[in-house]
Amino acid sequence: MLSQSLSPAVTKLMREDGRPVEWLVAPQPVDYPAAVAAMEARAAAIAAGEAPERVWLLEHPPLYTAGVSSKDADLLDAGRFPVHRTGRGGQFTYHGPGQRVAYVMLDLNHRGRDVRAFVRGLEQWLIGALGEFGVPAGVREGRVGVWVERKGPGWSREDKIAAIGVKVRKWVSFHGVSLNVEPDLTHFGGIVPCGIQEHGVTSLVDLGVPATMDEADEALRASFHRVFGATVGATPPA
Repeated sequence: MLSQSLSPAVTKLMREDGRPVEWLVAPQPVDYPAAVAAMEARAAAIAAGEAPERVWLLEHPPLYTAGVSSKDADLLDAGRFPVHRTGRGGQFTYHGPGQRVAYVMLDLNHRGRDVRAFVRGLEQWLIGALGEFGVPAGVREGRVGVWVERKGPGWSREDKIAAIGVKVRKWVSFHGVSLNVEPDLTHFGGIVPCGIQEHGVTSLVDLGVPATMDEADEALRASFHRVFGATVGATPPA
């Protein structure tokens, strides 16, 4: 199905205490190793009860990341951009300007302790955000991420518009999702995205939706509230 309502398991992802999640937007592109270090430090602090949950929205310079299930054969052009091996789930993916990356550091101890429900929640979050732009999207059995169906006279195909790759340690999540707003789609040509060769990649702008990154952030925040609960703005560090 192209969309689905929230299941009872997903609705448990809201905190019973209603404590808001920090919502942090980086004003400039962030180097990938620095982002991973900061994300892991925050996840450890959340697990220790020393910091609140956080969603960190940012862009990266052009790069490829390889998840724990990645296959070397899916890296088609190793010299094109830096390649970072990472501990998140999934296979190869691309990050770069025009793509909104959201690192999600949530304490699942307060959100049901159900990793499958958490991933379903991430999917519903992205589907809801795309719905803010009138873009019908959904998940597909056997494929990770969020997809759109495209049709024309005598043809149809399915393209991926958002990726998901997470890790959970001590019931605190990190890594997260990426939504294609207006990236250079040719940059995906250096990899087999998520190991899937028979389908394409698209973006909001490629679909004819002239969304800005700020507008995408607003849509993501509105949808996040419906799935995970309240947020509170946080000031980026100097």
